[in-house]
Amino acid sequence: QVHLVESGGGSVQPGGSLRLSCVSSGSTRSGYCMGWIRQSPGKEREAVAVIDSGGGSTFYATSVNGRFTISKDNDKNSLYLQMNSLKPEDTALYYCAAARSFHCGPAFCSGGSCYTAGTAFGDWGQGTQVTVSS
Repeated sequence: QVHLVESGGGSVQPGGSLRLSCVSSGSTRSGYCMGWIRQSPGKEREAVAVIDSGGGSTFYATSVNGRFTISKDNDKNSLYLQMNSLKPEDTALYYCAAARSFHCGPAFCSGGSCYTAGTAFGDWGQGTQVTVSS
């Protein structure tokens, strides 16, 4: 189990940028898929982006593809989400999450749980709020 702590959220105008960070208590260098998952009030959770242990494979939701970039620094036990060209519909609580798996793929959420390549994200941070408004 890893303890995850997010930071970097805030308020920004449409078209602006933010960079979210997530620090884990332990190494996710091997055997973990790391992801960013967001939730807006009254809406289902949405898996935004996933990255494999080595950082070589990434997967994005269609809604953010081309605007968001997920990355990680294994030496710093850190995960990042660079968000550009932000839109009001990107407003949400953003969670960092970890799934114990050597196989990562596009993620989806259903019934409050989120999965990548058939494995549930079992470790979650407390979330960081992103608000996009003029």
